[in-house]
Amino acid sequence: MSVRRLALVQPDSFAFKPETLKDARRWMANYPAGKQQSAVIPILWLVQKQEGWVCEPAIRAVAELLGMPVIRVLEVATFYTMFMLEPVGTHALVQVCGTTPCMLRGSGELMKVCKSRIGPHDHRSADGKFYWQEVECLGACANAPMAAINDYYYEDLTAESFGALLDEFAAGRTPAPGSAIGRQGSAPEGGPLTLTDATLYDGSLAQPMTVPNLPSKEPA
Repeated sequence: MSVRRLALVQPDSFAFKPETLKDARRWMANYPAGKQQSAVIPILWLVQKQEGWVCEPAIRAVAELLGMPVIRVLEVATFYTMFMLEPVGTHALVQVCGTTPCMLRGSGELMKVCKSRIGPHDHRSADGKFYWQEVECLGACANAPMAAINDYYYEDLTAESFGALLDEFAAGRTPAPGSAIGRQGSAPEGGPLTLTDATLYDGSLAQPMTVPNLPSKEPA
């Protein structure tokens, strides 16, 4: 297990934006009275969506909102790797999968692109636009190699297509997620090999269901 610590440099304060606080209270309302602390994970996620990362003043603000000890919120934020504990890129948080299927399909080449374009892993780029890290399995093994960029998956990548993606993000655009080779879901390259007849699953062959007439029971 990796050791995760808060960033050495922290902002002086944190404040929920009105829309973030509204969403946080909506999450709290999902739980019975006295159980609002169960909303700590989604509220930390809302904080991260607002700020890009989870800072120490935000941890204190979440603890105050939920009425729980600060150390409890700190434990959650440092345990789950979904929470970034230092500032990330303004344009893209790039997470390259390095687990075996992606490694065998060329994730090392993607990481070389990150090192040359962004810099060392777990650090922001010089212009502050990018931050990249190597992560473990993201569950898209059939479409390896792949990377999660911000909220979406980009799959079937090569060094060239990955570099083009980074160019798009650097320009402030958000490329369409999914397979770089146009793969349908996790189907084989070139297209599906089974269930190719749409009538098998589009409902056109469905027959109306008939209910047999059952004899009524007369009272004895």
